[in-house]
Amino acid sequence: MKKGLLLCIFIALFCAFNVRGQEQAQPSPTPGVAPASNGTAPTTNPSVDAAPTTVEATKVGAPAAQPVGLPSPMERAQPVRLVRFEKPPVIDGKLDDEVWNQAAVFDRFFQTQPGDNIQPSQPTIMKMGYDSKNLYLAFQASEQPGRVRATVAKRDDILEDDNVRVYLDTFNDKRRAYIFIFNPLGVQQDGIQAEGTGADYSVDVVMESRGMVTPEGYTVEVAIPFKSLRYKAGKDQPWGLHVFRNLKYHNDEENSWMPIFRDKSGFLTQQGQITGIEGITGERTLEVIPSLTLSETGKRVRALPQRVFPNDPLLSTSPDRFVNQPLDFDPGLTAKLSISSAMVLDLAINPDFAQVEADQTVITANQRFPIFFEEKRPFFLEGIDIFRTLLTPVHTRAIIDPDVAVKFTGKQGRNTYGLLFASDNAPGNYSEEERTDPDILPGIQRFLDKNSYIGVLRLKRDVGKENSLGLIATTYNFIERHNHLGGFDGRFRINPQTTLQFQVLGTHSRRFYYDPDQNRNIYRTGNALGYAYRYEMTGRHFSYGLFGNGRTRDYRADVGFTRRININNKELMLRYNSEPKTKGRLVSWQLFNLAQAQFNFQGRSQFFNNNSQVSFNFRRQSYLGFGFQQGYERIFEDEFGARRSAARAGAFAGDDNERSVNRKVFYIFAGTTPSKKYSFYTEAVYTKGAFDFDFGNGLRYPRVSPAALLDPDAPLDPGPGNELFIVAGATYQPTDTLRLSLDYTKSRLTRHDTGLVAFDDNIFAFRATQQFTRFTFLRARADYDTLAANIRAQLLFGYTPNPGTAFYVGYNDDLNRNGFNPFTGNLEPGFRRNGRTFFIKMSYLFRRSW
Repeated sequence: MKKGLLLCIFIALFCAFNVRGQEQAQPSPTPGVAPASNGTAPTTNPSVDAAPTTVEATKVGAPAAQPVGLPSPMERAQPVRLVRFEKPPVIDGKLDDEVWNQAAVFDRFFQTQPGDNIQPSQPTIMKMGYDSKNLYLAFQASEQPGRVRATVAKRDDILEDDNVRVYLDTFNDKRRAYIFIFNPLGVQQDGIQAEGTGADYSVDVVMESRGMVTPEGYTVEVAIPFKSLRYKAGKDQPWGLHVFRNLKYHNDEENSWMPIFRDKSGFLTQQGQITGIEGITGERTLEVIPSLTLSETGKRVRALPQRVFPNDPLLSTSPDRFVNQPLDFDPGLTAKLSISSAMVLDLAINPDFAQVEADQTVITANQRFPIFFEEKRPFFLEGIDIFRTLLTPVHTRAIIDPDVAVKFTGKQGRNTYGLLFASDNAPGNYSEEERTDPDILPGIQRFLDKNSYIGVLRLKRDVGKENSLGLIATTYNFIERHNHLGGFDGRFRINPQTTLQFQVLGTHSRRFYYDPDQNRNIYRTGNALGYAYRYEMTGRHFSYGLFGNGRTRDYRADVGFTRRININNKELMLRYNSEPKTKGRLVSWQLFNLAQAQFNFQGRSQFFNNNSQVSFNFRRQSYLGFGFQQGYERIFEDEFGARRSAARAGAFAGDDNERSVNRKVFYIFAGTTPSKKYSFYTEAVYTKGAFDFDFGNGLRYPRVSPAALLDPDAPLDPGPGNELFIVAGATYQPTDTLRLSLDYTKSRLTRHDTGLVAFDDNIFAFRATQQFTRFTFLRARADYDTLAANIRAQLLFGYTPNPGTAFYVGYNDDLNRNGFNPFTGNLEPGFRRNGRTFFIKMSYLFRRSW
């Protein structure tokens, strides 16, 4: 009934509208990835403080003239008034419309990376204007012939090309800004820049852009509808603005319209301003996206329930069968109502949350804690930055398969708010095999087809110029599982170099908790506390930070993500950045040190580590770094299972109820992008004293501890070993439209006491994308995991003219190669298919304003 109604809505909308285009416990940096230095500049610089030089207006379409001098910071502190266009330009990338001669001009950029507010290698001009419907941008980027890096890339994948970027702080609060990025062909990338948390490129804004490469460089034209933005407008209402250009050929040079000072922390705090945006039509906008997914799936299932026919010979000769399921017809509907320019209501009914792009294959062997995967679903990505805080109390992937979801977000004055509700049928959505298996059915019967109910409330208030305080609350409710969370957080700027962030959360849960003293799950109430803080000073050369977080034993955040509980983690970071040399072979170098200590709420030490690193940046986007870590780690058996007593054995074999290792880690990392055709990176980490937790890693690598060699069913016997971890990758782009990449990951651990390999996993990931046009592509991918003996492949054709409108045809395959039967554990030579899916997915954006 519901699917029929949605199909009728889908057909009616097509007829009614015209077609329109468009944590593990130790949160240390990954070895080999040095924390990025703050791209800032000095408060006094002879070239910056020089008197401004007047530059005559540049003729539209002509090469930009090289500025004679640079403006003073005082000049850039004055807002730039935009001009209202009487006639809109044609967005074709040619810049030949006369209206551009009336536009506000942004020129005389500063080179901010690797240079320090010095003269750029090439001049850049941006022009800006508006009318009642759109904000218009035009870029004129000069470059010598043959040096422009531009490819026909897919949307949101252009950062390896030359590009121009605009940051629009439409509320002028220096806390949040839209990011609009364009490569020389006008391909778009967009996102949200939140001060203190960085950039999020998951947001998609409907806009129009075109670009073209010319003998003098390249030009780009853009029209951004005001109805695509959330903003505050009115007479003399300023907006914050940053404009950047990235030149890949010139050592990945970055030029900024505003000077960026390295002895000031923060990015949006150093933005310029525009004003004069008046008379914008106050429209309400309704966006409706009906979607339809048709799929035909086959999968491998058990032939017969073992409990029913325990002696049936069919179970040994044919333990499984491949079942082709009926065609699945899955309509859905999402809608967005912009109640005002700063207030949005989102609704989803049976939304299509099928992921066209699957999660990356990762190493799962010997993992104690959950692995974090980013949110990719469009409905939840709208306004997601409002809900993001230090302790991740909201991670919307906890909402797996909602029947209905509603979200209300906005900003009024100094107050930002967000409200989310979802009814998720995933907890009660069991497969047909589970429902009919007599071994499984009794344990799940009371949960069948029941939904969980999820709610999130977020409030945040701006305090002063650059500070904020916030409240957050979540609730998760299902049968025998109830969790409520609430707390407050804040971000304060102590001085131009120093910031403080903090969060305190309390949780109340009624659910099953594992009791190591009784060795069983007990249904009870649990109250708990979580906290986090970040105190960071960023200077021109020297920076430091004090970081910490902790969660008590009963802490649960069922709407969020929690990697580990019962911890107190403390960190001290020190960093030194050299003075960059723009013309030297060695452009810059960095020294970095991070000391970490962790203990639980019973006062027992869990972890200590010191990580020292040096890295070098060379010409042609090349880097090289080395590092060494030394530390200590201790684990306790009540973290893994039963706590031993006089009457009961513990979770660990032998007489010890704890284990410890001394760790030494050596690592190296390097990478280069010598041209737009080639890119390479690699990282190698060797650890002496890595823990083998003795979980076993499948039938290919059973447990190899001393206790397990004597008795495969013995208690856990964790112990130290040597681990080698390698990642490497290469990208080859033979043409502007074809991109090939191969990535390799290896992890191998050998026990000290037995000399045996606990696991050896190798993951190969191949990608090939032919981008026929900006909106049409064909992509092939294959991931091969040697430990799982598994190959996952996909062939996908896509047409995506704008956010919300898409058409995909795809085929997914899942095979074992010389793997083990999932039902019997017997080795199966050759290839065996686990599952395959053929799908067609389509959606269309209908957009109307009034």
